[in-house]
Amino acid sequence: MSPSFLSQAAPSVAVEIGPAAVSGLALARHGRPGLVAGHAVEPLAPGVVSPSLTSSNVSDPGALARAVAAVLDRLGTRPRFVSLIVPDNAAKVSIVRLEKVPSRADDLDQLIRWHVRKAAPFRLEDAQVTWSPGAAFPDGGREYLVALARRDIVREYEAACEAAGTVAGVVDLATFGLVNAVLASGLPEQGDWLLVHVTPGYGSIGILRGRDLIFFRNRAEGTDETLADLVHQTAMYYEDRLGGTAGLARVLLAASGPARADGPWALDVVRRQVEERLRVKTQTFDPAGVVRFTDRIAPDRDLLQAVTPLLGVLARGARE
Repeated sequence: MSPSFLSQAAPSVAVEIGPAAVSGLALARHGRPGLVAGHAVEPLAPGVVSPSLTSSNVSDPGALARAVAAVLDRLGTRPRFVSLIVPDNAAKVSIVRLEKVPSRADDLDQLIRWHVRKAAPFRLEDAQVTWSPGAAFPDGGREYLVALARRDIVREYEAACEAAGTVAGVVDLATFGLVNAVLASGLPEQGDWLLVHVTPGYGSIGILRGRDLIFFRNRAEGTDETLADLVHQTAMYYEDRLGGTAGLARVLLAASGPARADGPWALDVVRRQVEERLRVKTQTFDPAGVVRFTDRIAPDRDLLQAVTPLLGVLARGARE
C-alpha cells in the first residue's frame, strides 16, 4: 500500500472496493488529459465490506469477488494488473517528523517504523508499512507520510481481485487517490488547503501545504462526532500547531462512492455545516478536467462522484 500521489505509475484499470459498492474505471490512453474508455459500479449488500483497522473487513469473500468480476466484465476487460483502492479506515495514516534524516535507506526505514510502532493498534510485525517523503524543512529535517495496515486485511481485498481474475499491482487509500486527482488537475499548487472527503461510511480530512500532506484524520459514520465537528477541530489545530497564521487558501469538498441525496453525510449537508463552522466559502472539486470521456459516456455528477479516487490513481500515469 502506498500513497498514490507520491508513487509509481499505475495500471490503466482501477478498482475501488468500498463499504457500499465496487467501482471500476478504465483508461483508453494516458496523457494530458487521459481518455476514459469505460466505468462500472456494482452495489454491495450491507455488511459484505466493513472497513476496520483491527478486524476482518470482508464477511462474504464470494460476494465481493463476484462484484469485482461484474465490474470488470462491464468494463469489457480482464487486465493482468489493476490499481486497487481500499477504504481509508482500513489503514492507519501517520505523519512522522524527523529532525535528522539518516543517509542510509535501511536506517531511515527502521527509524520510521520505530516511530509508528508506538501508536500502531496491532503488532508491526503483522503490518504492511509504506512511507513516502513529505514536507522538507530548512534545518534538514523532513516529514514522512506513513500508511500501515494489517497484512491479512490487505490480503482480503487483494484476494477478491485474484478470485475475479486479476492482480492488484498497486494498493492505495481512497483519499490518496482523491488527492492525486486534485493535484493532477493543477489545483492548487501553492498555499495551504483543506480537503474534506465524504464517502458512504466514513469521512476523511487532509491539510496540504502545496503538494505535501501535513495533516490527516478519518472518522467512521455513526459516531457522535459529525464531520463538521472534525473539520472545526482540524481548523483550530491548524492555527495552533501547524503554523496556520496565513490561513487556508481554499477549502475543497469532494464525495466519492454512490451519491447520497440527504442525511448528515450528504455532500450538500456537509458543505453547509462546514461553511457555517469555518465561515468560508467552500469549493467542490470537479474532476472533469483530469480526464476526458469517450463520446458514448456522459460524465454527469453522479458518475464523477462515484469514480473520483479512481480518476486520481489512473491520472498518475498521465503525470509520469
